[in-house]
Amino acid sequence: MQVLSHPPSGWPCLVLNADFRPLSYYPLSLWPWQEVIKAVFLDRVDVVSTYDHEVHSPSFAMRLPSVVSLKHYVPQDRPPAFTRFNLFLRDAFTCQYCRVGEDLTFDHVVPRSRGGRTTWENIVTACARCNLHKGGRTPHEAHMHPFHKPRRPTAHELQDRGRKFPPHHLHQSWLDYLYWDIELEA
Repeated sequence: MQVLSHPPSGWPCLVLNADFRPLSYYPLSLWPWQEVIKAVFLDRVDVVSTYDHEVHSPSFAMRLPSVVSLKHYVPQDRPPAFTRFNLFLRDAFTCQYCRVGEDLTFDHVVPRSRGGRTTWENIVTACARCNLHKGGRTPHEAHMHPFHKPRRPTAHELQDRGRKFPPHHLHQSWLDYLYWDIELEA
């Protein structure tokens, strides 16, 4: 990961909850500068840090925010939505049968043809090869058992898992609010 002293392309802004924690780690909670300016004018955020760059109108100038915090706390304990991305994040972007991290799909542990449903408790991340090999069989029939029993993760578990996948670059002004083991590069 690279820590940038100059602003990243597009001037993105790190968005923190009212408790000064990022709304999301993976993907990192970033808004485009246009959305941040609108949120500032609608009094929805407080500016915590700015870039050196200013935007101007005929009667107004403002430094672009690099970090903002929401004025109202957004609860983070709501159950996460069942999405392909969240499933992959729960399973650390690895096949739950062979631990490969490429060509990922999802697999119904109890196949749909056998009454299996598309739920957190019945879906695991699988590489295409393992998914094809397992086919419409149960784990017992295919002699393929997931490394972890599938279950619904909490929002906090997904946040913790997301911390294990830092982005390729961070702006220096964001570092006080993010919690990764970071190798500093200029």
